[in-house]
Amino acid sequence: MPVIFQEEINNSTRLGIWKIEEEPGFFREKVPVHRAVTHPHKMLQHLAGRFLLQYLFPGFPYHLIQIAETRKPFLPDEAFHFSISHCGDYAAAIVSRERRAGIDIEIPVEKVVTIRHKFMSSSEMELLNPLSMEEYTQVWSAKEAVYKWYGLGKVDFREHIRFTGYNEARDAFDCHFTLTDSRLKVQLQQLSGLCLSYVVSE
Repeated sequence: MPVIFQEEINNSTRLGIWKIEEEPGFFREKVPVHRAVTHPHKMLQHLAGRFLLQYLFPGFPYHLIQIAETRKPFLPDEAFHFSISHCGDYAAAIVSRERRAGIDIEIPVEKVVTIRHKFMSSSEMELLNPLSMEEYTQVWSAKEAVYKWYGLGKVDFREHIRFTGYNEARDAFDCHFTLTDSRLKVQLQQLSGLCLSYVVSE
């Protein structure tokens, strides 16, 4: 069973990361396809992400999933809040019965350093002082997690998602999301060459 990481965040919220080693048929038997995906590997990622939802919460109602105009999947009755991410041969999901949540995984690549000015403000550069490719990737991943937590699109990563520093343990960013004037804590972790970020409403 290729779950490489799993965490019960609280009584109503769980997350997991799946390393994709299966053929598409493994997932197709269990997961309905909700949108047309033509690229074979992207389809595999799509299926693995959906599969994780029911792996984390058996009985998760796949058949009720709808897709918003922002391409965010959701359940109309919000019986579960959930977010999915995939990168390379990995899929990740976070599911909560009670709280809005967002998740992102990224594999560090050099490009993130060259585009850092597009997603980081000068004050964030000074406060966070990222130096390595992995650190810049963690910032990008954390902002993606906040974007998915919000779910309504039209977010400027520099202006609307403002990281005000690390927490004391340096395993989370303190965040001010200006569109809703929300104060968030974006949890951070690096494992198996991946940067993992997630956020759950307080």
